[in-house]
Amino acid sequence: ANDGQFQVRLRAPQGSRLEHTEATLLQAQDVLYKMVGKENVEIVSAFVGEQPPSYATLPIILFTSSSNEMIMQVALKPSYKVKNMDDFEERYRLALHQALPDVSLSYEPIELTDKIMSQGAATPIEVAIMGKDLSQSQIYAQKVIQAMKKIPYLRDIGLKEQLKNPAILINIDREKVKQLGLSLTSVSNSLTAVTSSSRYIQKMLWLDESNATSYDVQVEVPQNELTSVEDLAGIPLKPNSPRPVLGDVATLTRDHVISEYDRRGATRFLSIGANIYGKDLGSAAVAVNKALKEIETPPRGISVETRGEVGLLTQTLSSLQTGLLITLVVLLLMLAANYQSFPLSFTVLTTIPAVLAGSLLMLLACGSTLNLESYMGIIMSVGVSVSNAILLVTNAEEIRKAGSDSIQAGIQAAGLRIRPILMTSISMVVGMIPMATGLGESGGQTAPLGQAVIGGLLASTFASLLSLPLIFSMVQRKRTVHSVSLDPDDNHSLLFDHPNHLQTALLKNI
Repeated sequence: ANDGQFQVRLRAPQGSRLEHTEATLLQAQDVLYKMVGKENVEIVSAFVGEQPPSYATLPIILFTSSSNEMIMQVALKPSYKVKNMDDFEERYRLALHQALPDVSLSYEPIELTDKIMSQGAATPIEVAIMGKDLSQSQIYAQKVIQAMKKIPYLRDIGLKEQLKNPAILINIDREKVKQLGLSLTSVSNSLTAVTSSSRYIQKMLWLDESNATSYDVQVEVPQNELTSVEDLAGIPLKPNSPRPVLGDVATLTRDHVISEYDRRGATRFLSIGANIYGKDLGSAAVAVNKALKEIETPPRGISVETRGEVGLLTQTLSSLQTGLLITLVVLLLMLAANYQSFPLSFTVLTTIPAVLAGSLLMLLACGSTLNLESYMGIIMSVGVSVSNAILLVTNAEEIRKAGSDSIQAGIQAAGLRIRPILMTSISMVVGMIPMATGLGESGGQTAPLGQAVIGGLLASTFASLLSLPLIFSMVQRKRTVHSVSLDPDDNHSLLFDHPNHLQTALLKNI
């Protein structure tokens, strides 16, 4: 939607300290200000680093896995008009890559509804590599990433999980701990108090007697005091004593760890995310599935599946297509019961192809795609076009039964019903123009509905007035004007004095 809001996740190089990550975020904001002007930015809401344990939040709203991650939400002022938000995001993506080449980024849904519809996925396209052996999954994930990078309209392709987060491996020698009269608990408590906070090992409250309010008291070592492995090795292990220190009982080495594990049940998986630019989600999903099939078969024990909005889109479009088909069948049966004739029922439904063609052409001309809104617009225009066709066919059939041939009956019915058909179609088309233009806040989301209705009604109106009378005349050309009803009170009924007469009359009316 062209509402001037977006959310982007930035990642500095793995292992970046919090102060470096914060400086990177400020640089990303400066790139935005140079691009649109600071006066055109209404608000910037950002979060840097990991959420502390005391920070209550839902992962679907805010989630980070390391100190190098940043989430930035931006709302532009309404006075700053953005014609196409996708184009704007693409320009900002290129500007960030140029200004911060070592920073990766990925756009994410900003509205809560979009977050829920994504079903936990951060991007429209997400491929999950599931398996017990994480190293094998990582190797196959790289093959999938290389295949997806060949699709030109995919952006921000990469692993969601960070697999090589720098860490320090502390290997404690239990024998030395015993020789120095320490315990593993005291060693771990000393390490926790220095690297995190004393509140994790000892809770202290101070009561302000003036207002009877208690305050949490904790001791922390500033992060800038721990700048090297040597600083960490110098942590004292006994209160009020410079020795022993951590380095006396432990070996500290640099290592890499996985900063985030994702699981489905007991099975770990890796997620490959990708955004889309200049293409609809359905076409992108088809291209991704085709690319996955071209890759060699995954090793035994590894499975691959697409996630995100793709599954919801497939399910929704399938349900809409099934619903449209059921609607047509029900309409056919109802019209057959009303007209007592299947040919007339099919005649009414011949305007539906014109609706579909008109809606698709209008969506193509406006640059829209087949989605939930456009499908709803097609269904609405089908209902109106069928209603107009029923009026015309009913009048034509009555005129034909009154003694006119089918060609004249179709022409006369079109002349009689041209005013109500035009009034119905024009009023609905005019009413849908504001929606189709996509003006107003989030107007781009509902614009395909109005566009589909306008295109479908324009095409069906011409079809109803021009082609429908011709189809009616061809279908009813050899039909009799007499009814085959056996009701003696029916003025148009036939009285048969022999069973063969009934059979002959019925065959003529079929």
